[in-house]
Amino acid sequence: MKFAIVSKGDERSNKIQATMKQHLIDFDLEYDETTPDLVISVGGDGTFLEAFHQYIHCLSRTSFIGVHTGHLGFYADWTPEEVEKLIIEIAKTPFQVVEYPILEVTIRDQDGGEENRFLALNEATIKTAEGSVVFDVEIKGSHFETFRGDGLCIATPSGSTAYNKALGGGIIHPSLEAIQLTEIASINNRVFRTIGSPLILPKHHTCMLKPIGQKKTFLIAVDHFTKNYSNVKSIQCRVAKERVRFARFRPFPFWDRVRDSFVADDDV
Repeated sequence: MKFAIVSKGDERSNKIQATMKQHLIDFDLEYDETTPDLVISVGGDGTFLEAFHQYIHCLSRTSFIGVHTGHLGFYADWTPEEVEKLIIEIAKTPFQVVEYPILEVTIRDQDGGEENRFLALNEATIKTAEGSVVFDVEIKGSHFETFRGDGLCIATPSGSTAYNKALGGGIIHPSLEAIQLTEIASINNRVFRTIGSPLILPKHHTCMLKPIGQKKTFLIAVDHFTKNYSNVKSIQCRVAKERVRFARFRPFPFWDRVRDSFVADDDV
């Protein structure tokens, strides 16, 4: 089996990376940073997102697993104290693969000459520094509403516990193939009105966002990668055909993950 390791870059994470790399090579596994079968993230959720995007070109064959070296990472199954056990598991035990849906975002320009397609593990957010974001929101080809506000967040189920949750969005189990559209400070008064609640769309429903009014530059973030886009005609969001693969050497139920991350222990 071929493996690669992505480190947060701090001293503790780099030390764990070096230890795991050497021991796994000693177990006759091959270190391959190009097309690994297994990618090990050592750090936090930010490091896990870095690993996902670094190997986004080989999602169909690559699985991911995380070791957290700071605050408990939502995607990290293993602690630094368990590294020796994890090394043995990787070397000796075939792992179970759990697949979760991810988000596809396609940005098209007004001239029809440029189309940018991105994949997100957590979410995409759309904002502007030029007043309010104003979009016609279409769902499955039909006009749903005209949104005015600070922006929109479109999250995957596994990303529903991240920025989406902070905005008041719901937590969705990642076995459900869906995306969630959540408003960021929408404008609701006697003149302007939005639904005011997160929308959960199944995989066969596409959400299309079309800017209206004066031309603006939008700040679009895909996970934690942010870029300015001008001359935007539409932003299409839907469940991607690709999926993310997690390597499991032991059960780590989603709701246990949610409880451990957000609900205090009984002893606290």
